[in-house]
Amino acid sequence: MRKIHSSASAALADALRDDMTIMSGGFGLCGIPAVLIDAVLESGARGLTIISNNPGTESMGLGKLFKTRQVRKLVCSYAGENAEFARQYMAGEVEVEFNPQGTLAERIRAGGAGIPAFYTRTGVGTVIAEGKPLAEFDGKLYVQERGLKADLALVHAWQADTEGNLVYRMTARNFNPMMASAAALTVAEVEQLREPGEIDPDHIVTPGIFVDRIVLLDNVDKQIEQRTVRRRAAVVEE
Repeated sequence: MRKIHSSASAALADALRDDMTIMSGGFGLCGIPAVLIDAVLESGARGLTIISNNPGTESMGLGKLFKTRQVRKLVCSYAGENAEFARQYMAGEVEVEFNPQGTLAERIRAGGAGIPAFYTRTGVGTVIAEGKPLAEFDGKLYVQERGLKADLALVHAWQADTEGNLVYRMTARNFNPMMASAAALTVAEVEQLREPGEIDPDHIVTPGIFVDRIVLLDNVDKQIEQRTVRRRAAVVEE
């Protein structure tokens, strides 16, 4: 039980500081550590470098941190659903490092695996490759990308046991496992808590060795970034 904390604020109380680098899991609003993000918001920590697939929306997820001007730099692959972030970016008020999505995922995975850099074809001949080392392999040009690490990783999981072994549910698995292994401190918010041995070992994605602190959520408010529906087919009465 030593990893279990009573709240997100308690889990992050001694971990947050100005000018730190934070990885935040999820894609859009799916699988994001929303409660932990709110704790960062409440802490008032500023000058943050955020590594995440995207900056959330204006009123949900990481978007809240842009409204309060707590973010100095964003390392991401997509930024299309947050108008306030877009305004700050266009005004030069926040620094942005764009990455092809696969490159971002691999940079995080490499950081967690202790790989300082790797080469990829993605981005060669574009602005993505500007200022980066290039090398030729088998007659083709590749660009060097550096692995990414963070001071703190915030992840969301479906299940955890008290030792920190994590199970993710479906697409909410995105970015969370690789981020959990790439930070000096990893804090997981979880929907269900189990005792050791109650989770099938074959279902564990993130081993507990990577997870330092756990917060059990009282309830989970899962938001949809863009709700898309189709009209019901007309019912023909005979």
